[in-house]
Amino acid sequence: MKITVIGTGYVGLVTTCGLASLGHQVWAVNRTPAKVRKLEKGQILFYEPGLGSLLKKNLKNRKIHFTTNFKEAINKGNFVFICVGTPPLADGRADLSAVKKVAKDITRYAKKPLMIINKSTVPVGTGRLVEKILAKNSHKFNIVSCPEFLSEGKAVKDFFHRDRIVVGADNKLVAQKVMNIFKKIKTVKMITDLETAELIKYSSNAFLATKISFINEIANFCELVGADVDEVAKGMGLDKRIAPYSLKAGIGYGGSCFPKDVKALKQMAAGNGYEFKLLKAVIKVNNLQRRLVIKKTKEILNNVKGKTITVLGLAFKNDTDDIRESAAIDIINWLNKLGAKVKVFDPKASKNAKKVLNSKIIFCSSPKEAAVKSQLLIIATEWSMFKQLKWPVIKKLMKKPNILDGKNLLDRKTLEKYGFNYVAMGK
Repeated sequence: MKITVIGTGYVGLVTTCGLASLGHQVWAVNRTPAKVRKLEKGQILFYEPGLGSLLKKNLKNRKIHFTTNFKEAINKGNFVFICVGTPPLADGRADLSAVKKVAKDITRYAKKPLMIINKSTVPVGTGRLVEKILAKNSHKFNIVSCPEFLSEGKAVKDFFHRDRIVVGADNKLVAQKVMNIFKKIKTVKMITDLETAELIKYSSNAFLATKISFINEIANFCELVGADVDEVAKGMGLDKRIAPYSLKAGIGYGGSCFPKDVKALKQMAAGNGYEFKLLKAVIKVNNLQRRLVIKKTKEILNNVKGKTITVLGLAFKNDTDDIRESAAIDIINWLNKLGAKVKVFDPKASKNAKKVLNSKIIFCSSPKEAAVKSQLLIIATEWSMFKQLKWPVIKKLMKKPNILDGKNLLDRKTLEKYGFNYVAMGK
């Protein structure tokens, strides 16, 4: 099939490479010439394991064509995937300006009937909004919702080995045609109506965020009664009704999806006259969990001002360079305001973090460099390389051997054997 993908961000580029790998011819549109030139050379615009090699393979096979020419690309085939960003507005609602622009451009340039497939995370009713915009064109368009459930850091694997594919449309035959695009992928395939498909994505992310906030509340209670949250989570996860996923205590959720989608669903509900009390609590717990790191820091060091503190990890999670809504960034900013000398290291996210952090923050080229003369080391991202560090060497470099493990990544017994004062979350 011939397919057009509008947008080459996380969702757009993974979708482009994935569809090409399934055998389709894909035209991917990015309005910035410099970015298109990079993509044409096989250079991805962000860090995502495995995506670069997949891009180069499909460029070599001539399955992918990058362009800035929206007018030309939109008429290449019969399927158009919208994969543009929907960042949060100040009140938590999703910003649909990019989606609206794409819809207006389709109205302007489309020369034939098309199936418009929305993969961007959008509020319920966006499909109808796009439908109204496209009604100005003389051709008939079919509007479809096909929400994406990729996880940053393992997006390539998620594309080919996903839990489900959801397609929503008014016309079931249209929905089936879209589903046929993914016929080579063996998984559960669900066809439903447009509004239901739009809500499934928000509901899924909000529920996972709820699980994270719940286990963080349990972690805080564990500290009061002497229980181990990791063992509690393990015991809970053995119940098939609960499952172990997203039951990892730490410093809260972040990234481009969970914070945005939880707030957007809460606002969506309010806009329809429903107060979503549970999601209000989920958001509050997540914000407090980040503050808990500062509280623990003060307890360990007594006075933060003038102290040298190391933060390992800047990305919101491992295996990505994405710092959007990263708990690490908030924690670093708070420590800086309290007068601490903050040294940081991340294997992939430093370039992005430098754009948003205070110039006083010291960026280091290795964990060892970051640990020199430090009085506290905070684990803020669960990079596997941090598990492999030579901790006796790190201890010798530090002024005081304090570790605050915000991700419960390390082994307490091992660290204490080396002489560290080890503090975790919920232990």
